[in-house]
Amino acid sequence: MRIFLFLCLFLVQLQAFSQTILKTPWSDQVDPTHPHPEYPEPQLVRDKWQSLNGPWDFAILPKGSSPETGFAGKITVPFPVESFLSGVQKTVGPENELWYERNFDLELSPKGKRILLKFGAVDWEAEVWVNDKQVGKHQGGFDSFSFDITDFLVKGKQQKIRVRVWDPSDAGPQPRGKQVQDPKGIWYTPVTGIWQSVYMLEVPTEYISSVYSMTDWENSVQVFYPEVTNPKAGQEVEVSVLDQGNLVATFKGQPNKPLPVRLEKPKTWSPDSPFLYDVSIKILEGKKIIDQVTSYAAYRDIRMAKDQNGHQRMFLNGKPLFHYGPLDQGWWPDGLYTAPTDEALLFDIQKTKEMGFNMIRKHVKVEPARWYYHADRLGMLVWQDMPSGDMGNRWEVRPGVIREGMYKNRTEESEEIFKAEWKEIINEFRFFPSIVAWVPFNEAWGQFKTAEITKLTRELDPSRLINSASGGNFEMTGSKVVGDILDLHNYPDPVMPDPQVFGKENILVLGEFGGLGLPLEGHTWQLKDNWGYQSFSSPEELKARYMILMEDLLKMIPKGLAAAVYTQTTDVEVETNGLMTYDRKVIKIALEDLRKIHESLYK
Repeated sequence: MRIFLFLCLFLVQLQAFSQTILKTPWSDQVDPTHPHPEYPEPQLVRDKWQSLNGPWDFAILPKGSSPETGFAGKITVPFPVESFLSGVQKTVGPENELWYERNFDLELSPKGKRILLKFGAVDWEAEVWVNDKQVGKHQGGFDSFSFDITDFLVKGKQQKIRVRVWDPSDAGPQPRGKQVQDPKGIWYTPVTGIWQSVYMLEVPTEYISSVYSMTDWENSVQVFYPEVTNPKAGQEVEVSVLDQGNLVATFKGQPNKPLPVRLEKPKTWSPDSPFLYDVSIKILEGKKIIDQVTSYAAYRDIRMAKDQNGHQRMFLNGKPLFHYGPLDQGWWPDGLYTAPTDEALLFDIQKTKEMGFNMIRKHVKVEPARWYYHADRLGMLVWQDMPSGDMGNRWEVRPGVIREGMYKNRTEESEEIFKAEWKEIINEFRFFPSIVAWVPFNEAWGQFKTAEITKLTRELDPSRLINSASGGNFEMTGSKVVGDILDLHNYPDPVMPDPQVFGKENILVLGEFGGLGLPLEGHTWQLKDNWGYQSFSSPEELKARYMILMEDLLKMIPKGLAAAVYTQTTDVEVETNGLMTYDRKVIKIALEDLRKIHESLYK
């Protein structure tokens, strides 16, 4: 009888626990043996690759230990260990390390080739062994990295990969976005470990390792920058641009040199017409093809220029365009940093487009490459934040107040970590034409040496706009704000920077506003104590207040306001100020109503 009562109590507790898990419509579509099976690099596609997503062994051990006594169980990669979809849902903490191990059969051929082991992203410090030999170490939670493991592979046997991960979360100096050990308010559950795809590529000895392109608008030229690893003397790189299979233009040049391709009557990319050219890139040795990849490119130009009234605007392809979009944090109740499926990753962008937005501000997080690929295909402008970190220097930011000077408490170590990862992020994601603005800092969260970081950003990518400090400390050089954009935040009502003071030299932006909250029963992260910047009890009340915000916002556009960002795309954990619920099952204001409301902003 006692055993029976115990089992009944256990089942009740298990049922109660399962009811507290907030799932998206894609949770049950995840195949734990082969999650995220799509090719992870749409910007550089190869035929021969092998996914390592799926079940791995895992262990959480005190820092400095090793898992020689065995592993604790299975974890589903690429979901972070704290997430429901990982199958673990445990916190690691800065005093522990997370270990992974997997045995696998190699499906690729290393004979005369090289095998690259690639990680989309691991938060934060990763050390990798192949067949018990160390192959490398990487620090950075948001950029991809790879190792050539050819010489570590064993012939005729199963291969073994082991990964050690350490993540200090908010106890460390590294960029970590909104993760904290004690989540509450606008701060969320920590994310530790592998959170993007793990895979291998088969490449020749001389191979194309990356590519990006920039539009030379005045000359109808698309300039390609292919990076070739181990090039040989006498080899050439050929770039061919195609429109639906028809060759448009081609150009040959030396490896690791800019390759300008002139386009006759080029088709432009924009939110209304997101045209993408197909691209083929080859390494040639005479007539012999040494390596070949496929990619894509967009002919589009973004710059700051004055409109007919003298206001600085964001000009897309030679015409001023008002940017309006949501603050998008990219969190999931079942996967945290990792969307359950590629369809889920696409869903947020699709719905944002259907709501009548033309821009997304990707807030203190970097997404997998496929997210930007979807934005490119759908025609969504993206402002890309740098994930914040080392936030001991948070200052209250008031609208209209411009502060000069530096923040003194950030350590030299944390500054170098920030700069190293920001460089990697820009170098990796400047490929994607949807990204039109870089945002190094948000609301003075760990902000430092703004002029230096803005200069670094400009040197790495001169083709995009820079919003040096969204809602933060706008460092000045003379009478001009560092960067292109002057960005204020205010909740809930819209405000704008003073056009008489700043409107002649800077693009004026409302970088965050709104935050109208509506918790919906059955769709919240927790049962009570959810919040918004201003909360409502019904969708009708929410819509009525949102329409008032839009009426006020519309009046500011003729005065020089060039863009605005509404908080936010979805609810996130205890924040219920999303246009969609956290589980993506309810859109709080009808899509057609939002689209109609937003139409007037672009006229």
